[in-house]
Amino acid sequence: MKIAEARAVITGGASGLGNAVARYISAHGGRVALLDVQEGPGHTAAAELGPAASYIKCDVTSEAEVNAAMESARARMGGINLLVNCAGIVGAGRMLGKNGPMAGDFFTKVIHINLIGTFLCDKAAAAIMQNNTPNAEGERGVLIHTSSVAAFEGQIGQAAYSATKAGVMGMTLPIARELAMFGIRCMSIAPGIFRTPMMAAMSQELQDSLGKQVPFPPRLGKPEEFAQLVAAIVENPMLNGETIRLDGAIRMQPK
Repeated sequence: MKIAEARAVITGGASGLGNAVARYISAHGGRVALLDVQEGPGHTAAAELGPAASYIKCDVTSEAEVNAAMESARARMGGINLLVNCAGIVGAGRMLGKNGPMAGDFFTKVIHINLIGTFLCDKAAAAIMQNNTPNAEGERGVLIHTSSVAAFEGQIGQAAYSATKAGVMGMTLPIARELAMFGIRCMSIAPGIFRTPMMAAMSQELQDSLGKQVPFPPRLGKPEEFAQLVAAIVENPMLNGETIRLDGAIRMQPK
């Protein structure tokens, strides 16, 4: 599938990695629907991208909202053939913190947004994609998860976050195997330390320090580099059922 043919749903598309993906796809001739809980930034982001983009408010933890948003996106774009799951939260916190053990509700919230939210979007998008007219290779769509290097080397305070990112990585292969009969691929990207809005809120000194921990290039990742990998996955049909680290060879230390 070519990026210019993409009718993409991007969760968390109002900012960060999701917005970079939306910008890349729209700049290369595709259409995008931005799903996000942030209404102001969502409308602004869609307006900046022009008529090929639209914003749909959606809480990925709500199955009803996800299903409705996917149907709305399908109607607006004339179909869906790409889903990029970027919605998520960091959910940092120690199991045994200064104020006592981590609340179970906190752990559950991170799981619900990052892991269950990804699954709810996957199945809603796949239900639509299965009815697409296949291309010459029999392909009907692509699902992309955002995992993290934390799935491999979770740091202290990342128990909840790492669990979710390992989870979205872990379900990539079984989903790819199940959906192969429909010509739908599933892949995951595991980014390292990227320049996102959360990172931008940190001091420049801290950002530079984190960037120097990356072997090469010794800097923070650029959101557009994440978007470039999304495009490569979309256009290479042999990429399926796998997780690709996008991290400059960094291996995270315990803290």
